[in-house]
Amino acid sequence: MSTPTTPRRLSLWGGGPWQDPTRVAEAREVAAEVEELGFARLWFSGGFAPGILPAFGELLSATTSLGVASGIVSIWTATPAQSAAAFADLERDHPGRFLLGLGNSHAPAVEGQGRAYEKPFTRTVEYLDQLDALSPSVPADRRVLAALGPKMLDLARTRTAGAHPYFTTVEHTVSAREALGPESLLAPEVAVVLETDPSRARAIAREYAAVYLALPNYTNNLRRFGWGDADLLDGGSDRAIDALIPWGTVEQVAARLEEQFAAGADEVPVQVLGGGGDFPREQFRLLAEAFAG
Repeated sequence: MSTPTTPRRLSLWGGGPWQDPTRVAEAREVAAEVEELGFARLWFSGGFAPGILPAFGELLSATTSLGVASGIVSIWTATPAQSAAAFADLERDHPGRFLLGLGNSHAPAVEGQGRAYEKPFTRTVEYLDQLDALSPSVPADRRVLAALGPKMLDLARTRTAGAHPYFTTVEHTVSAREALGPESLLAPEVAVVLETDPSRARAIAREYAAVYLALPNYTNNLRRFGWGDADLLDGGSDRAIDALIPWGTVEQVAARLEEQFAAGADEVPVQVLGGGGDFPREQFRLLAEAFAG
């Protein structure tokens, strides 16, 4: 069940268009509608440019109560000082509304920038230590970690407000809640496809999943829950794709999201697939209506 300390919340998770500096005006307009639709928070990636994206401030300034979270800022691309300074600015201008999501990213992404991906857990601990040594810092209850495995989940429990897992299943949510205990925030991202044709839905889902099924952080996590080569190779089995990425009517997808709350999630940031690089505004409206009902 959801924890009693944190309200049950449906949020949105977004990628490219939210970060695009050429689409700021459109992103601000969509964020304002997302707020009106009743979503609790908007999560989107901090990307791989140095520092903290200006887009987080843009979307906060376009809204009045919507939470905005980084999902995630890479500890390899933003220094603790940059994270603390950006948080201080956002907190001054939009008190209580920005949540700093931090993560250690993935070896291919980090090494592609010419860095050595070494001891990511130790690096995360050191990052939090350096962050805490700054004044002003980022309070523990205003930051979360992209935690998957037991050690990172424990770090999220002891040093932050909680965890923001990505590309996981309901079984992981159950396990993560047990690891985090009842007080920590658990906000697993869930990608969905609002498409009823199985072939089309799974094709959209596989296009998205292909990136993540090539990253050991994600596949190793799935293997901990019994998924093997037959499920994770060659684009993923139908069984794995269906478990990772709910698809179907909006009612069917909403029911699958409800499973996440029942498994222990406090907040579910939903990533709507199939938008072709645009903001899937109609799907946002359908999801909001389904949960409002």
